[in-house]
Amino acid sequence: MSRHVAIVTDSTAYLPPRTMERHGITAVPLTVVLGDQALEEGTEISARSLALALQKRRSVTTSRPSPEVFAETYRRVAASGATGIVSLHLSSEFSGTYDAAVLAAREAPVPVRVVDTGMVAMALGFCALAAAESAEAGGTVDDAVTAAEKRAAGTYAYFYVDTLDYLRRGGRIGAAQALLGSALAVKPLLELDGGRIELREKVRTATKAIARLEEIVADRAGSAQVDIAVHHLAAPDRASALAERLRVRVPGLVDLHVSEVGAVIGAHTGPGLLGAVVSPR
Repeated sequence: MSRHVAIVTDSTAYLPPRTMERHGITAVPLTVVLGDQALEEGTEISARSLALALQKRRSVTTSRPSPEVFAETYRRVAASGATGIVSLHLSSEFSGTYDAAVLAAREAPVPVRVVDTGMVAMALGFCALAAAESAEAGGTVDDAVTAAEKRAAGTYAYFYVDTLDYLRRGGRIGAAQALLGSALAVKPLLELDGGRIELREKVRTATKAIARLEEIVADRAGSAQVDIAVHHLAAPDRASALAERLRVRVPGLVDLHVSEVGAVIGAHTGPGLLGAVVSPR
């Protein structure tokens, strides 16, 4: 049984399964409530099923993992040989996941550092990868936390949605509340700022909004060595096209990930989401 610092995150990190397995990262699932069914993200409901439910205007909500689920995860990870755990989670502005993890950490059999990354999707995933790489290099819990926080500090996430209606319903808009009332007249570009979703720009058409998203990401990346993730919900062609254009435009691109977001984030953004995460090495 190997002794190591273990990394735990949650299902909204949207890390590829092979990547999680290679780095020994454990993800605790959030829950999507579809009608009267509570379904675990990633195993019991797919992004495609979620998109269809939203298009049919079915009732969809999300909920955090319970402290008991985190407690069981920490016990299992400790039993595998972990001497300490770094537990990295999506912004506490979006979910009570961080609070549930904090409660469970108090009773864990090994020390657990719980971190509110202020991130979500691969912005969170890149933080988990940075922590895992630190642990693999022999780093302590503190080292892994520092690596994750450093990665978070330089990471930016931008996204386009076809409508603000889903964000409005879920109460996730923040300063973009100013758009309500005129939401249908514009195509909003949003960004993750201070752990909240904020309005960056208003653009008149979807085509112009996506072109502007590409420009913002390329400018943010500059000539530095960066990883980029392109996310979508029920918009694979848009995502593939954006990824290929960024591959050409970003000279310091190291890794490029293209993936559909899971049901939890999709429930709040709706079909048509196109997002990009820029994370310097």
